[in-house]
Amino acid sequence: MDLFENTDKKYDDSLPLSLRMCPESFEEFAGQEHIVGEGRLLRRAIEADRLSSVIFFGPPGTGKTGLAIVISKKTGARFVKVNAVSSNVKEIREIMNIAEKNKKLNGRKTILLLDEIHRFNKAQQDVLMPAVEEGYIILAGTTTENPFFSVNPALVSRSQVFEFKALKAEDIKKIIERAIIDPRKGLGKIKIIIDADACAHLAKVSIGDARKALNALELAVLTTKPLAKEEVHITIKEIEDSIQRKAVLYDKDGDAHYDTASAYIKSIRGSDPDSALYWLSKMIVAGESPRFIARRMVISAAEDIGLADPYALTLAVSAMQAADFIGFPEARIPLAEATIYLASAPKSNSAYLAVDAAIGDISTNRVQEVPDHLKDAGYKGAERLGHTGYKYAHAYDGHYVEQDYMREKKIYYTPLDMGYEKRIKEYLGGLKCGKKGKS
Repeated sequence: MDLFENTDKKYDDSLPLSLRMCPESFEEFAGQEHIVGEGRLLRRAIEADRLSSVIFFGPPGTGKTGLAIVISKKTGARFVKVNAVSSNVKEIREIMNIAEKNKKLNGRKTILLLDEIHRFNKAQQDVLMPAVEEGYIILAGTTTENPFFSVNPALVSRSQVFEFKALKAEDIKKIIERAIIDPRKGLGKIKIIIDADACAHLAKVSIGDARKALNALELAVLTTKPLAKEEVHITIKEIEDSIQRKAVLYDKDGDAHYDTASAYIKSIRGSDPDSALYWLSKMIVAGESPRFIARRMVISAAEDIGLADPYALTLAVSAMQAADFIGFPEARIPLAEATIYLASAPKSNSAYLAVDAAIGDISTNRVQEVPDHLKDAGYKGAERLGHTGYKYAHAYDGHYVEQDYMREKKIYYTPLDMGYEKRIKEYLGGLKCGKKGKS
């Protein structure tokens, strides 16, 4: 059955639940409020049937194809769906020819949904250009890859790009509940009782992927023996079995969430990579956001490792960017790599203590004025104001010269004998002992 054609009350039950439950209206569409919420540009364009070429990109199971189906129900245009994996240039040319004839004969537009557009190479994507340029075809491309890297720049420049985010647990919960009660497309013909903790666990461990959640729900329902009243009771055990993910005590709004994150940071601080990996893995298995984990990792690199190994912060930021770019499950690898590095690195909180001491000083004591010789002197009249006397360090032996950089000297930073910071301590100590050049 073609889901893009008008349907009556019946759906083919042999189709996967995730396919049957594709939304047909904005009322059934869950998530992505940032692009299709009430009053948003894309929603207004769809409802007014004024859609221009678009590219939807984001993780699997977040509603890219689902939104295309909503478009197909809203628009008066001819709607054609093609998957780049199984299509070819010949098929695309045929679609373009028919689209051109329809536009010239009756003015009817053609919207081409090209799933997985990144699977087309650049030469294949070029074939679309004339029809998009002339307006015969309105392209709706979907991709899990960043289109600015995987799609022809000419197509990207002629399209509006919308990024889909991983669905929130509450969005997936709504989809699950709708699938259970919907008698036409879902499982509503079966008497299903699902425990609240089972539903919550399924919504959480699906990691923002509605397709994964619906597939697991369908498997759980179809493999669970009905009770005496022909009711199918789904407990957390059935959900664990169907999605192959153990339920972990980890309430994102409760103590377990913050306790686990705290144990993770303290294990890094305590130079115990095995314990840090354990708590990292607990967060991953429990469905924690990679961004949440990575943010804590970056903070730890700056606060607990600091100048003992300045590269730690660079590595943590790189891991954060990598995890955000690739998402789970692969994101576990850069997160683990950075976790092991941070836990194994020498530790120093000197930068953390120094900046807090300086902030505390400024907050409680009189704020010092900038010394005259350090004030901006790059304008006429600066010399008349007394902004003179600055000594340019690079003009002196060892690129160092003694001079005052505060009106009242304060000490906030005390380097430790740890890792790279030991070199910093030796360098600064050498300056104070007069081992570097003076004026």
